Amino acid sequence: MLLRLDTTSDAPIYAQIAAAVRRAIADGELARGDRLPPARDLARALDVNMHTVLRGLAVLRDEGTIEMRRGRGAIVVSDAVRSGLKRLVGELVAESRRNGLKPTEILALVEEELR
Repeated sequence: MLLRLDTTSDAPIYAQIAAAVRRAIADGELARGDRLPPARDLARALDVNMHTVLRGLAVLRDEGTIEMRRGRGAIVVSDAVRSGLKRLVGELVAESRRNGLKPTEILALVEEELR
């Protein structure tokens, strides 16, 4: 698992770490039951303080995405990010179709929001 941080971003590093793990889950790179690398290894790889990594993992733990156990590390326990996004996309598509939008128009709206 490769996490990347944006050093030019205003977002705190711990929040970027949590977002990167969520993204890895949404992309299917991480799945339920997968073990994350130890915090010490992540900190070394990202060149950040271990407590910063632990704070990011704590955010994920508090939202129910991972479970942290002393001596066992952090394990993905929920793929709620991916299933939640799929549900929202389904709602978007259904609502767009009810309003007569074509697939290309839906994609254009999504792309506009991503900018």
